[in-house]
Amino acid sequence: MNNAASGNETVAEAHAALRARDDIQFELPHTPPPQRTEPMPMPALGALFWLLVVLGVAMLLYLIVKSIVEREPRGQRVSSEHEIAQWRPEEKVARALLAEADAMAAAGRYEEAARLLLHRSLEDIASRKPKLLRPALTSREIARAPMLPDAVRAAFQAMAAPVERSLFGGRSLDRAAWEDARAAYGDFALPKAWA
Repeated sequence: MNNAASGNETVAEAHAALRARDDIQFELPHTPPPQRTEPMPMPALGALFWLLVVLGVAMLLYLIVKSIVEREPRGQRVSSEHEIAQWRPEEKVARALLAEADAMAAAGRYEEAARLLLHRSLEDIASRKPKLLRPALTSREIARAPMLPDAVRAAFQAMAAPVERSLFGGRSLDRAAWEDARAAYGDFALPKAWA
């Protein structure tokens, strides 16, 4: 027991000596908790936020309405005569092409005559809108191009249809099919004022 008592005294003395030192802090000083301050009301920021929300919604509605208005159903778009005139070949060139195609048709070469009109029309489109035509495009894709005026589209489709039936459908063109293709080209390329 003596050893236990002397051990306790040694621990108690060591503890007292340690507590007596002033370079070691044993208790935390009492500090009051920080005071909560209410944020200052900022009505200007709230108003600015709602103004931005309203402007964003208005811009979104504007873009939606604009896209709907610009997307006109095919067939309802009316091309101006000036716009169509820019797509027409020169009268002399159109008449020479029709004369060449008529000579082929007179010899019974209706497919060649219709293809000639179609190929020259493709050349005309390429000269006016070089970025429109790409090698992989079909005539149907070309005819759906939004940059083509309706009159150009209608003439192109009327010329392309018999050529497609001939080339891909394995049907030879008859005189009636040739005359439809010729009429489509002639009505577009030679307006009544030139006749």
